[in-house]
Parts: sequence; C-alpha cells; structure tokens
Amino acid sequence: MPADLALTAITDPHDPRIAVFRDIRERDLTGRHGRFIVEGTVVLRMLAQANKAGLDFEAESILILENRLAGVAEILSEFPSDVPIYVAKASVLDAIVGFNLHRGILALGRRKSETDLEATIGRLPQSSLVLVGCGISNHDNLGSMFRNAAAFYADAVFMDSTCCDPLYRKSLRVSVGSVLSVPYHRGGNAVELLETMAAKDFNIWSLSPTGTLEIREIPASNRMALVIGTEGDGLPPDVLNRFNTARIAQSPQLDSLNAGTASGLALYQMAGAIGRL
Repeated sequence: MPADLALTAITDPHDPRIAVFRDIRERDLTGRHGRFIVEGTVVLRMLAQANKAGLDFEAESILILENRLAGVAEILSEFPSDVPIYVAKASVLDAIVGFNLHRGILALGRRKSETDLEATIGRLPQSSLVLVGCGISNHDNLGSMFRNAAAFYADAVFMDSTCCDPLYRKSLRVSVGSVLSVPYHRGGNAVELLETMAAKDFNIWSLSPTGTLEIREIPASNRMALVIGTEGDGLPPDVLNRFNTARIAQSPQLDSLNAGTASGLALYQMAGAIGRL
C-alpha cells in the first residue's frame, strides 16, 4: 500500500461523509448535475485514466471494501490526493449501499461539462465513424453500444433525448467504462440530430430488418454514421424515410437483433470497410 495514500475509515453506515453512496440501488445519482456512481475495478480504472488525461470526468470520492485495498492500491494512487478515499468493513459497506456489494468498490464521479451537438461534431476528425442511438431505453443495450463503439474504433456516440442516460450505474458497468472514454452527446430530436450530422457531410445509415442494402454492401465514405433504434419498435418512420437504410442478414425465424448485438455486428463491418480493422 503506498505510504502517501490517505485513507479514512468508516464505521457507521450513517456517516454523512458517505451519504452519496447510501441505498444506491434505489436512488442512482444519474442526472443529478452530472454526478454518477462507478462500480468495480475496471470502471474505477477508466475513471482514473479519464481524470488523469484531463477528459470530461473526475472523481469526487471513493468507497472501498477493506480487503480490496491491496488489489486496487495502484489505481487509487492515480487519483488526485484531494479525492477522499473511504474504507469500510463488509458489514458496514453492505449497510451503506443496501445490498451485498461483492465487487467492494464504488466511486462518485462527475461529468465536468457537456458539449453541445455542434461543438461535439466539430471536435471529430475529418474521417469519422460514429454510432447514433434513437430511443434506446435499455441500460444494458446502451452500455453494450458504448463498448462496441470503443472496440470498433468509433469516434463518438450520439443519442437523442429519448435514450436513457449512459451514466446510469448499470450502463457504465456493462460498457466496462467505455462511457468515460468515448466522446458522446445526448439530447434533441432524432431527425434534427441526424439532419445536423448530414449537413456536416455524414452519410447516415439507419439499421432496419427491411433496410435497402445488406450491411456488407455499404460503400465506404469519409464520414459514416450508424443509426440504431430500440428493440421491438426499431427506428421511427421519419428516420427511415429520410436516410439510407441497411439490414443485417439473418434467419427469418427472428424479426430483429437487440441493439447491443446489432451495433457490434454493423460497426465491425463498417470499421473494416474504411480500413480501421
């Protein structure tokens, strides 16, 4: 354990210093002025890296199970010294969070700023591949989409206002922290979002079982956007009628793939088409 790592023992689950971690299953911090809960070693490391790299995210406090300290000491040492690190025994930690937290690692993070749509697009390289979600309400699917975006070299993720918050604890965990590393913007109407991107020279490809082209037939272009809709309803007609459509060839026994699987297959193909794989 690094000698300069300042630790504060918590023995009372009602200690006001750890109030933000109390009953997190019932009251996730998503949407509260950009604050969110990080859970587990992998996502904690991603938060440390984002913090160190000067990205949009920083840690405000950390709560660790006593017997997990040795295994995460290196990660903890990467955070600024003014980030409080609280330590508790298992019985106290479980009483704080309201369930058995077998991972034993939590952190309170904060998104320092939110960039508007035009500015987010403006930061993208001239040759860009982006993923767009419309109406994605399942936190597992959204987390998977971010993970796929990171895996297949997408430059950003865009979401309309009807998508769930990617900073929700489960989305963060499923994304293995990719929400903290892949630039994103969330907000606005889906059609307006896509029309703004089209005006910035993006070729928009909306994924649908009835798409005109099979995903392997999409021609490579300098700027490409893959649009994914919610499982079940898919993309709204006003999106499908305005932009190019593509499909993933599959068995007729199923009508569609979930958003996480579909985005992974399609991004893999598109990244390969433009030479990123």
